[in-house]
Amino acid sequence: MDWDQTNGFTTQTFNLEKDYEGEVTATLISRKAKKNTSKAMLYIHGFVDYFFQRHLADWVNNAGYNFYALDLRKHGRSILSHQKPNMTRSLTDYFEEIDMAFDVIRNADSNDFVVLIGHSTGGLTSCLYLNSRNDKADALILNSPFFDFNKPPWYRKTIVPMVALLGKVFPGLPSPEGLDEGNSLSVHKDFEGEWDFDLNLKPHSGFKIDFGWISAIYYGQKALHRGLDVKCPVLLMYSDNSVKPGKFTKEMHLADAVLNVKDIKRHASKPGKNVTSVEIEGGRHDLILSLKKVRGRVFTVMTDFITKVEKNEV
Repeated sequence: MDWDQTNGFTTQTFNLEKDYEGEVTATLISRKAKKNTSKAMLYIHGFVDYFFQRHLADWVNNAGYNFYALDLRKHGRSILSHQKPNMTRSLTDYFEEIDMAFDVIRNADSNDFVVLIGHSTGGLTSCLYLNSRNDKADALILNSPFFDFNKPPWYRKTIVPMVALLGKVFPGLPSPEGLDEGNSLSVHKDFEGEWDFDLNLKPHSGFKIDFGWISAIYYGQKALHRGLDVKCPVLLMYSDNSVKPGKFTKEMHLADAVLNVKDIKRHASKPGKNVTSVEIEGGRHDLILSLKKVRGRVFTVMTDFITKVEKNEV
């Protein structure tokens, strides 16, 4: 992508084990800090997403950290022509490319202090990953993690488990569910927002999902709900308010228009024993895409957290 080179990023393609669709790749994006450092942050995006948040990398580099981001398999830069974009049948499938990213960050690039940042589905995946591989990261930052489906309790207890079970048997079965466009419209500069991203890689209404993806999310969430054992300090951030997903409304500029923040709060203690929860007033679903004043608060909270982790004060 020309955008990468223009903004000083380098990319590395990971060739992964073939899956049911054939060839699979993932992409590691990186940009080193101006001064030599052995500290790094790795960002993992959410569903129907990829790395485009240059200002996040700016903050990371200005904080004296090397920046890395993963475009997971079938997302963003890693989408191949024969694949269903963004689909997975298990969140643990992503562990392969996350392992490879950590190998580059810690071994090839000699970083000895690494912070993992996960947004939405990437937040859920990051929790499951560090529960399995507790020695990989020194801290975890969660940005509106996808801890539960934004559905009424009765729906989550009856419909979602049935669909998840069907998804194990018939993973390719198309689902009538999908993303609502309001949140995306609220952030894209050509519509109601201020951010630029490739609508071919991140379309407003997402990509068509199948039952296998719902199954992957459901069983990942079930594991979280039982309680995980992430050893490193965790910062959990979420908005103070949610608005119903759907068509764009002005309220979406100041609320989570994808998830119900009450669900995030309800499961706030589940990643591990050392979780610091922070509610961000007026935050969007992707908190770092919030309005300027709000995202300033987000960066301040993250700065304070990593400073305390470095000093062993968390």
